[in-house]
Amino acid sequence: MNAQSDDIIRPLIEGVRKGQPRALARTITLIENIAPGTEKLLAELHPLTGKAQRVGITGPPGAGKSTLVCALVEAYRAREKTVGVIAVDPSSPLTGGALLGDRVRMESFTLDPGVFIRSMATRGAVGGLAITTQEASDVLDAFGFDVVIVETVGVGQSELDVAGSGDTTVLVLVPESGDEVQVLKAGIMEIADIFVVNKSDRPDARLLVTELVENLKLRSDREGDERERWTKPVISTVATTGDGVTQLVETLEKRREYLERTGEGDRRRRDRLVRHARDVTDRLMRQRLWRNGAAEQILERNVDEMASGRLSAYEVARMILGISK
Repeated sequence: MNAQSDDIIRPLIEGVRKGQPRALARTITLIENIAPGTEKLLAELHPLTGKAQRVGITGPPGAGKSTLVCALVEAYRAREKTVGVIAVDPSSPLTGGALLGDRVRMESFTLDPGVFIRSMATRGAVGGLAITTQEASDVLDAFGFDVVIVETVGVGQSELDVAGSGDTTVLVLVPESGDEVQVLKAGIMEIADIFVVNKSDRPDARLLVTELVENLKLRSDREGDERERWTKPVISTVATTGDGVTQLVETLEKRREYLERTGEGDRRRRDRLVRHARDVTDRLMRQRLWRNGAAEQILERNVDEMASGRLSAYEVARMILGISK
């Protein structure tokens, strides 16, 4: 890190440690842009992490995730808990920025010093969660928020990594999602810790709740009872009115107690750190590989060979990496 970047990073580190919101916002901007000195910043803040309750909120588009997050924030604030929110949006194909802008939807909290909300773009990350989202969550944790919520874009096989981003994964469904449960069985059903049927004042809500409860019971019976397990609950909510939100917060508190009592929370944190270290290693390798220009030169020299069919992309990749056949 050069002296210029150190002049920028050092005040931000101190600002985050002192709980200054402006420093927090600037820090997350630097993380999004992978600015020089970011790694130093995150390394120095790392000892302050590990205290926040991390919650991932996922579910299909239209399930009311953002409205539910707003209701959760209100409920936590009523309990005098501070909340940091990362709202992960699809990336703009032109700017790479977030498209939906959840901060607009959650603007009622802008004057509350106990709430921080940031919209972040997926930037094409597999699974919808960029490495930078994990790092932003770490900064919110280091800042001292009691609860850190990450709301993801949607749901499906590519969203499974939401489970690795927090201590608890909440899957939000709506009554119209009955057919979708069959698709979800192979993936997100396994990693969700709490199921929420939102918009439960709609027809067929009870039917979906029954399907979920029966499905979860079958899975629990197959897993057996060798050790204490978390019984995955199904909660009905109407986020627009707040119905069921108190029960959801109480369930999240029970989940936090379970993680602490059983040591599962520590195991999850260790797994999360290992995955993050691998992701950062991959990022650094890519940066180093393409930074010096040699890889680009090999690529450019062999474009015609690939186009003619004499070389494949795999063979050129081996040349770039210096790997023999």
